[in-house]
Amino acid sequence: MAEVIHSPKAPDAIGPYVQAQATESLIFTSGQIGIKNGELPADFEEQARNVLENIKAVLEAGGSSLDKVIKSLVFLKNMDDFNKFNALYAEYFAAPCPARSCVEVGRLPKDALVEMEVIAERWHVK
Repeated sequence: MAEVIHSPKAPDAIGPYVQAQATESLIFTSGQIGIKNGELPADFEEQARNVLENIKAVLEAGGSSLDKVIKSLVFLKNMDDFNKFNALYAEYFAAPCPARSCVEVGRLPKDALVEMEVIAERWHVK
């Protein structure tokens, strides 16, 4: 049975889902948008940084970290923000970076500009 993961350092789910679920060896996060302190900033880079910090908090709550991420999926409202996102992403992920997909979407929850989900290994996995 999967274990529900929750971090008080990341925003609560805004729908009928949880922040993440984990098996003994992996954590699967739900999509995180750039909400911080209940607010979604208008600036893309601030939203993107909040997304990465939210993902980091959820992973840590589940016994993992960003360096254990093996796959990420990024949703951008505008693909013109791809290079800005890559610059921030590189601050959080060292080589070898996780496998990643990045797609442009028509609309995100709360009209966010970016959303991201990841799959990561848990610390106790050898």
